[in-house]
Amino acid sequence: MRITIFGSSGLLGKALMRRSGVASLTGFSSRDADIRNPAQVDRALQESRPDWTILAAAYTDVDGCESNRDLAFETNSRGARNVAEAAHRAGSRLLFVSTDYVFDGKKGSPYEADDSRAPQSVYGESKAEGELQVLQVLPECCIVRTAWLFGAGGRCFPNTILTLAATRNEIDVVTDQRGAPTYTDDLAFALYQLCAAGAAGIVHATNEGECTWFDFAREIIAQRGLQTVVRPTTSDKFVRPAKRPAYSVLSLDSLHRYGIRLPSWQQALHSYLAQLDSSSDVSTA
Repeated sequence: MRITIFGSSGLLGKALMRRSGVASLTGFSSRDADIRNPAQVDRALQESRPDWTILAAAYTDVDGCESNRDLAFETNSRGARNVAEAAHRAGSRLLFVSTDYVFDGKKGSPYEADDSRAPQSVYGESKAEGELQVLQVLPECCIVRTAWLFGAGGRCFPNTILTLAATRNEIDVVTDQRGAPTYTDDLAFALYQLCAAGAAGIVHATNEGECTWFDFAREIIAQRGLQTVVRPTTSDKFVRPAKRPAYSVLSLDSLHRYGIRLPSWQQALHSYLAQLDSSSDVSTA
């Protein structure tokens, strides 16, 4: 199976390049092929001729999207359509990585794959529109929504907590946002399994279980054996430009239907920390 990845230099893209195990894998960073440029995308797929194209490239600065709406939609919506159209011309299947931010966070129980989109931020709006755009071009594509990504090779929540714990005795973390942490290496495994299964439609993929950011931070400190105190606080104490969903746990029924189950988020965190130890460099996480 031949697979081409757009966004190979991102947090998820790096995990995809590490975890492949496929016969032929080609990765393009934004410098190699900018998804906002149809000609570059077309050339990349005409050259690589993949069976599957994985679109992991996106403008993911959630707060930055609020002040750069045009860039958000140019990348996450029109860019997604560019890739879908190029994949169609190249005869490739498409897997588009999306986000829990397409929901408003008001449901209070895990979001199903067919629940209505109701984004509350520009980032969420641009990704929701991206989903609609790729479905228009390739109705048989696979859209994989995920959440709370962490992994080696870039900034992520555990990395931030460990950096803060190195210089502070106490850390304040919000306890009124609930979701499901997702380890990029585990997600990469799931994406390749979905490609192998010929998946279509919308699939939700995260590690098993759910928690608040406060719970997540406490587990990071505990697994590291640190003495830093994690104190609960609320979102109104950390006002951000973009509104975050208060509850964005994704139901995993759609993933389980393909026979795919990922480890718990606590197990995933253990794997991530072991990966940091093997690299001996927390700053690169």
